[in-house]
Amino acid sequence: MAETKDLLENYSLEGVIDRFEDKMAVIITKDGQKLLWPIKNLPDDVEIGRMVRIVLSTDKTQVEEREKIAKTILNKILKNK
Repeated sequence: MAETKDLLENYSLEGVIDRFEDKMAVIITKDGQKLLWPIKNLPDDVEIGRMVRIVLSTDKTQVEEREKIAKTILNKILKNK
């Protein structure tokens, strides 16, 4: 799962919900950038001051990641038999 950690570190942004403006959330990233994100695309439990992570990936990356997770789970199941 180290590759999953690399994916999160290299292709993600962390920030804090600063405020809500109309239908958008204003997210302030660690380096001070402002990012506008549609409120409808946020998890239900998001509130001002909550830390969020935005992960960027392509279809290929998502498929590869799901395959890695599935293999890891199968290996754990087989080792426990």
